[in-house]
Amino acid sequence: MEDKHILDLFWERSEQAVTEASAKYGRYCTGIAMQILHNMLDAEECVNDTWLHAWNAIPPKRPSVLQAYLGKITRNLSLDRWKRMTAQKRGGSQVELMLEELGDCVPADDSVQQEVESKVLAQSISRFLWEQPENSRYLFIRRYWYGDAISDLAQKTKFTESYVKTSLFRLRQKLKQRLEEEEVLLS
Repeated sequence: MEDKHILDLFWERSEQAVTEASAKYGRYCTGIAMQILHNMLDAEECVNDTWLHAWNAIPPKRPSVLQAYLGKITRNLSLDRWKRMTAQKRGGSQVELMLEELGDCVPADDSVQQEVESKVLAQSISRFLWEQPENSRYLFIRRYWYGDAISDLAQKTKFTESYVKTSLFRLRQKLKQRLEEEEVLLS
């Protein structure tokens, strides 16, 4: 079923909307949750919560790209769950490494004011990424959106792990410089 029809079902408050969204994007959302949580039960719970969040948000929202909208909900729910699960115990998981890497160039989103500013930040990051070569964009998005491990990225791209690490480091440095130039990031 096309996204437009699924969105129409949400707007009509038809429960079929959740069924269709789950059928079309369930595997996609589960993949995002699994990359972060590494636990199928937790991932399934986050995906189920995704459908509830979508149900509560549509209407009034009408996302232009349903897949990205659902993926963002799943990712945010998964990160929230991961943070709760690791609040007591700190380990060396991929998610922690990923967030730590990005923490050097992107500020944490801890307040309402920062939430408002995050839209400007997101637009700046998006512009920055579109200016980068396709390989660099791919590495950045797979690492910092999907949470892929460095070793997985190296395997997928046929680059060495060292190349992937160096490329990501340089991208983060360029991003930080850009955000400082645009006065989005004040460090």
